[in-house]
Amino acid sequence: MVVRLAYGLLTASLLCAQKPELNKALDQKLSSALAASGVPSVSIAVVQNGAIAYAKAFGKADIAENRSADTSTRYAIGSVSKQFTAAALLLLKERGKISLDDKVAKYFPDLARAREVSIRELLSHTSGYEDYAPQDYIIPAWTLPITPQKILDQWAKKPLNFDPGTRWQYSNTNYVIAGQIFEKVARQPLLAFLREKIFQPLGMSTPGDISEHQPADASAYTRYALAAPRPVAREGPGWFFAAGELAMTPSDLARWDLAFLQKKILSARSYQEFTREVKLKDHKATHYALGLNLGDLNATPMISHGGEVSGFLTENSIFPAKGVAVVVCSNQDGVNLVAPLARQIAEIVLGSASEKELAQVREILEGLREGRVDRAMFTPNANSYFNESVLKDYAASLGALGKLQDLTKSNEQLRGGMTHRSYSAQYEKKTVRLNIYVMPDGNYEQFLVEETL
Repeated sequence: MVVRLAYGLLTASLLCAQKPELNKALDQKLSSALAASGVPSVSIAVVQNGAIAYAKAFGKADIAENRSADTSTRYAIGSVSKQFTAAALLLLKERGKISLDDKVAKYFPDLARAREVSIRELLSHTSGYEDYAPQDYIIPAWTLPITPQKILDQWAKKPLNFDPGTRWQYSNTNYVIAGQIFEKVARQPLLAFLREKIFQPLGMSTPGDISEHQPADASAYTRYALAAPRPVAREGPGWFFAAGELAMTPSDLARWDLAFLQKKILSARSYQEFTREVKLKDHKATHYALGLNLGDLNATPMISHGGEVSGFLTENSIFPAKGVAVVVCSNQDGVNLVAPLARQIAEIVLGSASEKELAQVREILEGLREGRVDRAMFTPNANSYFNESVLKDYAASLGALGKLQDLTKSNEQLRGGMTHRSYSAQYEKKTVRLNIYVMPDGNYEQFLVEETL
């Protein structure tokens, strides 16, 4: 299952980094997402322009206590913890203590095919060790305490699911082995090392083991089918370890993302290792590096990872080319919320529009609702498109949607010598997509209103 700011913590410079137009767009998105999903709370942090540009929580940290979530509320981040384990091993590598190509047998010779599996294969999920926690609900065994060694005895001595390096399969067992290797080499608990070498240097004051519950932490909830949130049991001590033991505020996770973007903590060479895709032996892609998923969002390269433990979901997405990161946490599992929401937030941030730009688009929409356009703002091609019949259809169909409530830009890119922009326009009765091309002189070559399903 382990997969996937208090305002007092915010500095004056952090608060100054917030943009009113970004705040408004994100506030509206999060409020509507919370209402639509029915989850107790959602908390996010956004990195942009070298600072935390937005940090806010919505909803309840605990329903029974009627306790509101705020930016000091901690959430379990589940498998987002894996990138910290990978970073700890990379720091050992920088000191010459390990090699990523070391075989497991050097440290734990009694594990299955330990002479064939490397640390790199553990960190990239290409080892073949069977996952000890694939379920997405809490099973009875997980409520009892366990030790990392017992996990290895029960799962890492089984026959491998495939030959090392020949397939990709997510397995928390890999990271328990990796964490045990770290502690054997460092002669120090992993969490203590992370506090000393990563959390404290970055001013991350809230990270800790999720089994060490604090009164201000968010409470855990689940959902059965489409019913209301229900309190849910938590896993017993020992089940997470290096695979997903951490809890923290979204803002502290964003501080890590900011350091990641600025290449602090690790060397440049280590960051290359960290983020380089691990290929299979037949050279097929895995789209995975060391504790990190590799992909893109609307052609923008993205490094990400999700986290899930009983009652909590987290999504952490980093966009190195744009200097942007998005963290989304919720205290309810059993609902597909945080990953789509992280994507929507990233689209808003990456395509964040100026107030002047949004005002102009609003003005055109209001005109179309009345069946008119300012033809001086459009190219000859666009003016030919908006003939009398088209304008009548626009007026009738947009007029039926009610008042325009929200307008946000979701994407911007160059194409055909023009700037292509996409917006989401939320009316009282429906949300539509705007598909727009703008010429270098600012005139509109295209302004299409399209239905979204």
